[in-house]
Amino acid sequence: MVGAGLAGLVAARELQQAGLSVRVIDKGRGVGGRMATRRIGDAVFDHGAPCLDLHRALLTDAWWEERLGSARAKWWPSPADSAVGVPCRWRGSPSMSAVAKHLAGGLEVLSETALVSLRLEGSRWIARTVEGTELGADAVVLTPPVPQSLALLDAGAVELSPDLRSRLAAVEYDRCLAVLAVLDGPSRIPSPGGLVPRSGPLAWVSDDQAKGVSPVPAVTLHATAAFSLENWDRDRKETGLRLIEAASDWIGSGVREFQVHGWRYSRPRIPDASPCAIACVRPTLVLAGDAFGSGGIEGAAVSGQAAARAILDGRKGGMSGE
Repeated sequence: MVGAGLAGLVAARELQQAGLSVRVIDKGRGVGGRMATRRIGDAVFDHGAPCLDLHRALLTDAWWEERLGSARAKWWPSPADSAVGVPCRWRGSPSMSAVAKHLAGGLEVLSETALVSLRLEGSRWIARTVEGTELGADAVVLTPPVPQSLALLDAGAVELSPDLRSRLAAVEYDRCLAVLAVLDGPSRIPSPGGLVPRSGPLAWVSDDQAKGVSPVPAVTLHATAAFSLENWDRDRKETGLRLIEAASDWIGSGVREFQVHGWRYSRPRIPDASPCAIACVRPTLVLAGDAFGSGGIEGAAVSGQAAARAILDGRKGGMSGE
C-alpha cells in the first residue's frame, strides 16, 4: 500500500481483515495525507480537509461508525448571511488527523519512507526507496496524487495500456493555499465555526477553537483554486497577509502569527470516472484515491474499498471490473 491517506488506509484495513499481510508506505511523518492537523505553539489547525463531507451518503452511517467510532464528531455548520451552506456532517475528533490515526491502528505503517520507483520483477512488484532499500509485494495499491503515481511507474519502466495512460493523464487537480493564523482573541466566525464565503479569494474560513480543535483562538483560511494558482509562486508571507485582510471581518481579533501551507494536489478538478484503475491483473496493481470516482472524503473511502476488492479478486483469479 503506497500512501497513508484515507483511500490507502481503508484499503489496507479491508485487506488485513480479509487475512492478507499488509504494509503501508508513506513519505510523510504521519498518516492522513490531506486529513492533516498542525500546531503553532498552543494553537491547533485542521489545515487540510476541514471536515468529513459525508452528505452524499455513499457509505452508510453504520459503516463509518464501525470504522471511526469516537474519532468523529457531529459538526454541521449552518449558512450565515455572508456564506452559503457548508457541505459537512462530521469532523475528526479531536482533529482531522485523528481519523487517519484511528484507521491506522493495528496496521504496519512505514512513515517518512519516500519511494523513487516501482517496477515489475517476475511475479512481484518492487518498490525502491530514496535510501536504496527495496521492498517487494505480491500486489500494490497506489494512492498518491496521480502525477506522483505515474512518476513512480515511469521510473520503474512500467508499461500502461494507452487507454489507461490517457485516462490518468486527463486527471487534473486544483491547488490550495492555506493560512494558519493564531489570534489574540475569539474570531467572529459564526458558530459552530465554519463558512464558505460567497465571493472573493477565500473558499473556506474556519474557527479551529470554536470547532473544538484548538485550545486557543486560531483560524484556518483556504484560498480559492483560482487565487491559489495565480499566487502559487509569490511570496507566501505577502500572500498570507492578503488572505488575512480578505477575512478581516470574520477574524475580528488581531493576528499574533501565521503560516502559509501550499496544497499542490488539494482536490481533483477533473477526476477519473471509475472508483479505481486496475493497471495490472497479475500481479495486481491498482491506482486509487480521491481522484477516482466521486471524489472528496466519501469518494476516497469508496475508492479504497474498490481497490481492496480488486486485490482480492486478483488473488482469486478474476477481476470484477473497475
